[in-house]
Formats: sequence, structure tokens, C-alpha cells
Amino acid sequence: MKKVLILTTSTGQGHNQAAASVEESFNNSGYEITKLDFLAKNSKLLNDIIVIGYEFSASKFPKTYGFFYKLTDTNLTNKLLKLIFFMARKKVSKLINKIQPDVIIATHSINISVISDLKKNGLDIPFILVVTDFKAHYLYVDSYVDAYITGSNYTKKSLVDRGINPNKIYPIGIPISSKFYTEVTSANDLKDDEYFNLLLMGGSLGLTTIFTVLKELLKNPHKLRITVVCGKNDNLKNRLISYCKENKFENKKLHILGFTKDISYLMDYSDILISKPGGLTVTESIVKNIPLIIPFAIPGQENENIDFLTSEGYSIYVKDLSKLNDKINYLINNPNELYKIKLKLKELSSTYSLTKIVDIADDLISKK
Repeated sequence: MKKVLILTTSTGQGHNQAAASVEESFNNSGYEITKLDFLAKNSKLLNDIIVIGYEFSASKFPKTYGFFYKLTDTNLTNKLLKLIFFMARKKVSKLINKIQPDVIIATHSINISVISDLKKNGLDIPFILVVTDFKAHYLYVDSYVDAYITGSNYTKKSLVDRGINPNKIYPIGIPISSKFYTEVTSANDLKDDEYFNLLLMGGSLGLTTIFTVLKELLKNPHKLRITVVCGKNDNLKNRLISYCKENKFENKKLHILGFTKDISYLMDYSDILISKPGGLTVTESIVKNIPLIIPFAIPGQENENIDFLTSEGYSIYVKDLSKLNDKINYLINNPNELYKIKLKLKELSSTYSLTKIVDIADDLISKK
């Protein structure tokens, strides 16, 4: 039986979700699967510094995070990471010798430095890298990566522009759960045709941001059914529930949810998604052909995702929150414009595949 080693890192849940989706793709493909958190496995200290540092800076000081994201978008960062993770090389080498994988797949750029260094020093195992955003940071650029999985030709071009062989790049979609590729027809029974259905997500951004967006939506004169997903942010959920109980809103139906595994189902009956443009969320909306309105983003990779999405007409970015209702009203009053976006999303998602990554792995293994 062939073996696959999947490496992830917990800076944001997108990388872990992508790793879980890669695991799902290999589940029924005759592979023995090992999935590991690269940093947590190798250095608790580094894991705490990087993971906690990311979460703190991205949520509390997003502009500072964005500044350092751009500052590190150079080849020099790759060289520094190789030095930082030099001590981990021996430990990872022992782990690989124990598992004996036929292919290694990483869903985070931090995983690259050690695997690349091992390959440079004789490790003969195919290495596949999943790019979880729509423009590749310089951390993704490495000649020892055998195949790149990307979400678009836009991402592919960003890698080619930085010297990566285009034949190594496969724009087959950022890996997401298979359930997003299946439409739940019963969801249409929940759709209220008398109301325009909005799905608002982004609980990880905290109370203030989502609350501000929701208050703006409640000013809209149209009949709106608004479903808010707060994720694991119980404080946000409780505050929103209290706010909705204390106030009455004309022509509005409100549903406040906490953590749910039914995002695919919620997307099926929604007309528009309002969310920050994380790579996984964007991919889910693309596959579901649900237009995305972006009223907030974490500076850095999410701003670059906005550049891609707006340049291709896949999403609408609202820089000034006071204009949010203008954008929504335009789509409500011009359903053909909404339909045009859906068609563009459908065309892009037609190039996506859940199983192609397994074919790529098989091909690389056969060429060893």
C-alpha cells in the first residue's frame, strides 16, 4: 500500500482544513495516510511563538501583520527559515524514515524549508505543495517542490513570475470538503423567495466587525433574511442574540448561529455570502457559485485575494462600509448582474477537482 504524509501548521484554520480535505481525497485511493502538524510535532516553543503570534497580530494588530507579510515577501525570508528550522531537519528526517511515505504533501509554506533541505541532501520523495491563497507569497517559491496545487491561473502566474516551472503547477482548486461539491436540494425548501437571503460569516474577526456589518444590513429597506455564523465566538453569538431580542427590525428575518458544520447547506439557500476573503472560504463560495461581498479583510494575503477576485469579477469589495447596502441593493434590483457573477464562478469551478491531486501523486511516484 502506498503511503502519503500530509503536513500542516495551525496558523489559522484554513491550512488544517485544507489538510483534512487532502486526507479526504486520499481516503478511498489505496493510500495509508499520516497527517501531522509540522510545528507542533517539532518544536513546542516555535509552534507557540508562530501560531500565537499569528493569531494575536492578525486579530489585534492587522495592519502590523499586513506590513510584515509584505516585508517578508522576499527570497531572503526563505533563507532565514532554513536557518531557523535547521535543527528540525534531523527530527523530520527520522520521522520520514519511520513512516516511509511515497509522497509528501504540505498545506503551509512553513513546511517547505525542511523538506526542501532534505531533498537537496538526497531525500528522493515527491513533494506536493498546496497554495491556500490566490497569490503565492515568496515562502512558497522553491525549486525542490515537485508539484503546486493552486486555486487559479492567476495563482499559477504569480508562481511562474517568480521562476517556478509552469509544468509543475496545477490550478485544480484549493482543497475543500467534498460536501461543497454536492448541492443539497432540500436546502431550497428553506429558501424564502419573498426575502433576499444573506449569509454573513467571520466570527473569528471578533464582535465589533460583525456587529458593525449586521447593523448596516439592518438599515436596508429590502426584505432580507440574514443568517449570521459566529463560529466558536460565543460572546459574539450571545451579544447578537440579545441585540436581536431587544430590537425590532422591519422586513428582516434573523438567524444567529454558533459553530456549525452545515456551511455548505447554508450556502445552498443563500443568494449572497458576506465574509472576509480567506482562501478556503473563497473556494467554497466559488464551488457553490455564490457571489461574495467582502466588507472586511486581514491585510496581507486576504488583500491579495481581493485583487484576484475583483479583477476577474468574481466578488465585490466594499471598502467603505456605508456603501454596503448600495451594492446589495444593486444586485437585488439587477438580478442579471447577480446571474453573471454566478456564471463566472461556475466557469472557474469547472476546472476544480477533488481527486486530481491523487492522480498527480500517483504520476510523481511512478516517475521516481
